[in-house]
Amino acid sequence: MKKLFGTDGMRGEAGSFPLDAVTIETVGASLARRLTEKLGRTPSIVIGRDTRESSGWLEQALVAGLLRAGATSKSAGVITTPGVAFLARTLPADAGVVISASHNPYRDNGIKIFAPSGRKLDEETERLIESDVFAQTNTVLLTNTDRPLRVVEPEADEAHDLRSRYADFLVDEIGQDLSLRGISLVIDCANGAAFKLAPEVFERLGATVATINNQPDGRNINLGCGALNTEALQAEVVKRNANLGVAFDGDADRALFVDENGRLVNGDGSLWVLARYLKDRHELTHDTVVATVMSNIGLEVAFQSQAIRLVRADVGDKYVLEELLRLGASLGGEQSGHIIFPGLSLAGDGLITTLRMLRAMTEAGKALHELTEGFHTFPQILVNVEVKVKQPFVEVAAIQKAAREVENELGAKGRLLLRYSGTEPLARIMIEGKNQDEIEKHAAALAGVIQQTLGV
Repeated sequence: MKKLFGTDGMRGEAGSFPLDAVTIETVGASLARRLTEKLGRTPSIVIGRDTRESSGWLEQALVAGLLRAGATSKSAGVITTPGVAFLARTLPADAGVVISASHNPYRDNGIKIFAPSGRKLDEETERLIESDVFAQTNTVLLTNTDRPLRVVEPEADEAHDLRSRYADFLVDEIGQDLSLRGISLVIDCANGAAFKLAPEVFERLGATVATINNQPDGRNINLGCGALNTEALQAEVVKRNANLGVAFDGDADRALFVDENGRLVNGDGSLWVLARYLKDRHELTHDTVVATVMSNIGLEVAFQSQAIRLVRADVGDKYVLEELLRLGASLGGEQSGHIIFPGLSLAGDGLITTLRMLRAMTEAGKALHELTEGFHTFPQILVNVEVKVKQPFVEVAAIQKAAREVENELGAKGRLLLRYSGTEPLARIMIEGKNQDEIEKHAAALAGVIQQTLGV
């Protein structure tokens, strides 16, 4: 059966299958029915969304399906993805649903479903929902003009109370005994879900906060800002002589940092700082960190100098979490800024990551640039090629031949990684090596072969 759920939920262009109102109503009804079968009672669902113009009517479609199948629901309105995971775990609720396409452009949207544990919904239930959706497509014609839905805001008091529960958790539990007085922050909210929450949390802990890209209009989420575009944040940190810059993405499950000199610190740099912080406090379980195949080889070399083991998982916070739980490790993450502390939350949470980073800085009495010393990245290039079909690379002889030639040229002084995006029709080429010109040449050659054989 064709899959709708990828590594990070279900995603696509809003208004087109499967992100149209009819399908999302079917998803809501299916989720309610499947949970009822599993629990033997009426399920309760908590819902949140980001700031995209489509998120409101998609939420209404979802709620219509949930109610049709007998479930009850609560809406937190605009809230971060990890905020919904927290609410699903603590309300408690039988599932949490986030309407967001994370770092994608505003035209896209998506559905992420969390179990009460805070983990993503199990694959068995995802497959059952998919079967219900495809059964529905046999009887309903899905188009971009399916029946419109009136956007109805959630009960203001209910949504405010739910968001406040999450903010209080961040301030009172994650930020317990953390004083940010004297700390100057610049926060880029990506015109997304954290646009109100993030400044509130850090100001409550005493920081002086300047916020940029916090005026969402439904279409400017992630637009030239946030974790994918940090240039404006880097300039603002330098201009304001701030201690730290933080860039969230549209749903704030990731965070990237800018040190006081305006230098970007990605997820690898964050893992380096946070791993040593935890190890110094004997809190780095098994002296092990879980990263992904995308993490720079320089991180592995740096960890070796500290007797820290780096374990690589497939790309996707879902796979990082699986490996963390399998190993019983206490820290993992991705280059993109998804960082997971399983002892605190099973969802990547940009706000938790930021609070932990600030704690590491304040307790050490050091600036971020000092804490990142000792970690040097090897030159790396990432190239995306749009493809018509995600055919396994091993089945395409020309790609295999080109990849072997690159690996032979790199030898032991670099590495090549070929993979497909879990959420977009893209082949991703990642090459690391000692010489930037050399890896750029290899990446261009390999991209050309992929374009000729699989490209659009």
